[in-house]
Amino acid sequence: MNSSSSTSANRALAPVTAKERVFAWRDHASLWFSLGVGLLVMQMGAYLLPALSPLHALIAIAIGSLIGAGLLGWVGKLGCDSGLSSAGLMHSVYGRHFARLPIVLNIIQLLGWGSFELVVMRDATVALGKQSGIMGAAYWPWLATLLWGGVILLLMSGSMTTLVRRIISRVALPLVIASLLWLSWQFLKMAGATGLGTLLAREGAGGMSMLGAVDLVIAMPISWLPLVADYARHGKSGKSALTGAWTGFALANIWCYSLGVLVALTLPSEDLVTALLLAQGGLIALSLILIDEVDNAYGDAYSGAMSAHSLQPRWSIRRWGLLIAALCTALAMVLPMHSLEPFLLLLSSCFVPLFGVMLGRLAFGTDAVQLMQKAPTVRWDAVTIWVLGIAFYHLLPYVSTALGSALPTLALTFVVAVATRQLQPRSVAA
Repeated sequence: MNSSSSTSANRALAPVTAKERVFAWRDHASLWFSLGVGLLVMQMGAYLLPALSPLHALIAIAIGSLIGAGLLGWVGKLGCDSGLSSAGLMHSVYGRHFARLPIVLNIIQLLGWGSFELVVMRDATVALGKQSGIMGAAYWPWLATLLWGGVILLLMSGSMTTLVRRIISRVALPLVIASLLWLSWQFLKMAGATGLGTLLAREGAGGMSMLGAVDLVIAMPISWLPLVADYARHGKSGKSALTGAWTGFALANIWCYSLGVLVALTLPSEDLVTALLLAQGGLIALSLILIDEVDNAYGDAYSGAMSAHSLQPRWSIRRWGLLIAALCTALAMVLPMHSLEPFLLLLSSCFVPLFGVMLGRLAFGTDAVQLMQKAPTVRWDAVTIWVLGIAFYHLLPYVSTALGSALPTLALTFVVAVATRQLQPRSVAA
């Protein structure tokens, strides 16, 4: 089968046209700042305490965010330079037949995370409603899930680029920044009343190393690696895609993780939403953050649709998006998503070595489009490094829990992929 002819009607496997390249630096930065803000991110920040001291937690947050967001921006640059989606980049590295496996895994994880986002939004909505004296009835979680699912369906029926440039950049971003500033100010006042210096001087209880904490922080930007190229491919330049995504996501990740630490220091609670509501004006600020969560669920649905379209191009991206949004809504209503979170994190671990190999093979000016057009059915050397990388990721904690898994696995697979990139890949017959 000729690769170029097979991609002619496949928007996911064909580079975007010059007309579709509309994102400037501000668009990339706005999108990834907005996607980096979330209640789940704040909760992850709270998890760093009391194992680490507050000061060590903040250092781990800064290091992990800068490295993770840098990797996110790097993959975004590859997508922008080539004009290819994540599915197209996978085809170029792993071969046009084998790439279907990581693409299917990506669809599964995006369905899972999209459903999980709806659950987070549902739970926060019900908590806000109860705080206001309504939504006490048992049917409200169902209605809240259907409400937010309907919003995602509505957004999927429109244009992704219009959503990013007009709604996120101009409307959602200023509101969410205002809410973060307000919450930060309120919790800093609470900490100041207690004694900010005293709180920051607390010793860690142990149980988590600094590198382990960095691993936990870097997990959030790494979880977005399979999505970034789907958006960055619409950028005007690779440099703006790299620096915009890096700056936007790093700032959001540092801010939200740090706010989670601050909340845990001042109002320790198993329920982050309840703690946020206790702040003055917390109801309004939390409502704005909740609205901003919509783009996270939309991001999962859109990229899931892009990946599905790459496998079955007879269905448009919009049609696939509507189906995936509907499936996420249904799953959020029937599955115990909080108990499935460990499975989703396990599935996400497959993408750490996957992108270590992709960065090693596509970095330093490699023509990803040409590589995809000449791709065999399977690139066995890349596949082998990926599989060994998955094994390394899961075996490393048995050797040392102090190192973490993500960074060592990324580094190893990247180095091996670069070292073997000149080797002629073997293929199997189509």
